[in-house]
Amino acid sequence: MIQVAKLAVVFTALLLSLRGGLKLAKSMMVTIAVTILIYFIPPGEVLSIWLGATTSFNTISLMLILYLITFLQRMLEDRAQLRLAQQNLNGLFNNRRFNVTLAPIFIGLLPSAAAAIICGQIVRDTVGEDLNDEEQAFVTSYFRHIPESFLPTYAAIIMMSELSGVRPGAFVLGMLPLEVLLFVLGYWFYIRKIPKETGVPPSDNKPKQALGLFRHLWSIIAIIVLIIAFNWTVLTAVALVTFLCLPIYRYTPKTAAPLLRSAFEPSMLLNTYLIMVFKDFIMHTGAVEALPEFFTNLPVPTFLVFALIFFFGTVVAGSQAIIAICTVMAFAAIPGGGMPLMVLLMSFAYAAMQVSPTHICLFIIADYFDVPMMSLVRRAIPIITIFCLLTIPYYLLLVKLL
Repeated sequence: MIQVAKLAVVFTALLLSLRGGLKLAKSMMVTIAVTILIYFIPPGEVLSIWLGATTSFNTISLMLILYLITFLQRMLEDRAQLRLAQQNLNGLFNNRRFNVTLAPIFIGLLPSAAAAIICGQIVRDTVGEDLNDEEQAFVTSYFRHIPESFLPTYAAIIMMSELSGVRPGAFVLGMLPLEVLLFVLGYWFYIRKIPKETGVPPSDNKPKQALGLFRHLWSIIAIIVLIIAFNWTVLTAVALVTFLCLPIYRYTPKTAAPLLRSAFEPSMLLNTYLIMVFKDFIMHTGAVEALPEFFTNLPVPTFLVFALIFFFGTVVAGSQAIIAICTVMAFAAIPGGGMPLMVLLMSFAYAAMQVSPTHICLFIIADYFDVPMMSLVRRAIPIITIFCLLTIPYYLLLVKLL
């Protein structure tokens, strides 16, 4: 109970600092300081944790991917590839609502936080003045993350599948109705506000528009194919394709230099770095391991206990951490849980990631649109609440059918 209370103090400090108008970097520094003080972490351990987070391959890899994707986005923008891709989407569907939902979902197939930058560019160009900056930021974040809830190209899903013994294919099939639900909820709350009309006549040559879309987004498609079909790491795939774009788009060292400089965004990189440091401090405290003991004392069914553990554990430390700690425990406590249990737990973990301060995408998108991160959380809460509530009867139905 004491551990949970301390954890509540840490997250209260983060929320109050963000609501108080502090920039994310300063808010994270305040929160890290509160964590160190409230858990009495000795100076030697503080230095060790900080150095470990700084030199971690995950941190370095994420920072490099973020920079390279930003550089790729700069090239695509400089060569008008994203604008032309938007025109191709108009030609194919002649519907702005399709553009603003399908483009982020497609780019969401790329398991990289930095892909949110490219999504943001397309959403901003598509919606214009019909949504304000906060709404644009939320739409970008929400639809970009729908693939993350069920695709077995994401580390969290791969990890839970391995630990639970549930086949990825069965999990994907079980998640399909919930993917429809996610789309419908996002559409109802935000997308229906956007006029369908694009202002251009529909194309009478759909194959030409489809070919044009492929030509203008080939770099994104190539990265996704290399990761999904050939099992390349995100860093390797992004690096190769980004550097291939230099000769293909006819960049010389002189013309590429300004884009290389502009791709280095200190604020975004610093925010990402501090989130990784904060995550390591939270994991060091052992607070996540205290959550199961707290929730098992609640007078609710076992499946709901673990759903709550996965939700709040994900908010605290991210989905991968809680999956690693609690998956085996959950499936041991609910014999024969199988695919329905994985669907339930992953759905709650996915929902929690949309409001978690360890979710780097949220901060990248908030920084890109220059809106408060808490605006994304505030807009996500009604949708993820409905989603989680409807997931429970769906889980019970799956259990009954299977």
